[in-house]
Amino acid sequence: MKTQVAIIGAGPSGLLLGQLLHNAGISNVVIERQTPERVSGRIRAGILENGTVDLLREAGVSERMDAEGLVHEGVEFLMDGKRIPVPLKELTGGKTVMVYGQTEVTRDLMDARRASNALTLYGVSDVQLFDVKSDSPYVTFEKQGEIYRIDCDYIAGCDGFHGVSRKAIPAELTQEFERIYPFGWLGLLSDTPPVNHELIYAHHQRGFVLCSQRSLTRSRYYLQVPLSDSVEAWPDERFWGELKERLPEDLAKKLVTGHSLEKSIAPLRSYVIEPMQYGRLFLVGDAAHIVPPTGAKGLNLAASDVNYLYRILCKVCHEGRRDLLDAYSPMALRRVWKGERFSWFMTNLLHDFEGMNAFDRKMQQAEREYYLTSLAGLTTIAENYVGLPFEAVE
Repeated sequence: MKTQVAIIGAGPSGLLLGQLLHNAGISNVVIERQTPERVSGRIRAGILENGTVDLLREAGVSERMDAEGLVHEGVEFLMDGKRIPVPLKELTGGKTVMVYGQTEVTRDLMDARRASNALTLYGVSDVQLFDVKSDSPYVTFEKQGEIYRIDCDYIAGCDGFHGVSRKAIPAELTQEFERIYPFGWLGLLSDTPPVNHELIYAHHQRGFVLCSQRSLTRSRYYLQVPLSDSVEAWPDERFWGELKERLPEDLAKKLVTGHSLEKSIAPLRSYVIEPMQYGRLFLVGDAAHIVPPTGAKGLNLAASDVNYLYRILCKVCHEGRRDLLDAYSPMALRRVWKGERFSWFMTNLLHDFEGMNAFDRKMQQAEREYYLTSLAGLTTIAENYVGLPFEAVE
């Protein structure tokens, strides 16, 4: 088969890129190793930046998001038992975030892809990339025992951290940057009303807490735990009890508990590979970078990559601007590193690390007091949380 853009991976970044390109008249084929049910059932983050919301609207997949998504004009921090509001809209000139789960975003994109009759192939295996440095790259894969080939002009690697796309770039041409954090997040999803109308990020001597939500009736809570812990060691009763211990008394009394729909422990990692492109291959999202979830940047950085690649490919395909192809990696990385910095900053601000000495703890406390009690500090958090602006592709 022949297409302009072969997209590897049918997660939200691959599907969003495919939908935007399809709407712009640029043909594309999406291939995915998982089944549609597995893809649509993944439980992931749910905080959408201002720019991500705009991009989903531009893709024409925002009807359900706009009807059901919860717009948040602020966020709260808990520090030394005190609740500190961060008025996002007020501090950023009107910008907000939206709570709308990545699972829902993926389903909307899958529905739009089916409605457009654009080709998506699920359940593929043995994906291989060839001639990515030439003007005629191609992708092969196996499906139901048959080998297929996609001839294309460009390849978008949207296949995540464990996918094949990043491995297609010779290791000697890349540089990897990584930090592994010495703790994990134990997350619980429940059909219970959120404990607070705004999200809460809390530093506590027993460990970090995040009180998040998916809707007015579905909540998502996280506890900092050692990486050595297992999900089995945290029955629902123990989770709810520990959460109450880490919340102020007024919030603990309001907390509605219930049966967990999903429970998991996620390790925290910061990772970036440079460059994010090699010939006609472009890495997008988790294929190129990972952030700890503390800054709510994972899905949003993937959308940022999609924004740049989509606009560059439009100018290349419609205006012949092939000079812009080499601009993708530098443009994407400038915003990626800012997102990495904010996620690293939030992680260090709100978590206690094993081995911290007295000086480290005093410095961390001073950081919290400055950023959460001064207008300049609160504004810095707010403008990063709602999302920094995209560069123009010109």
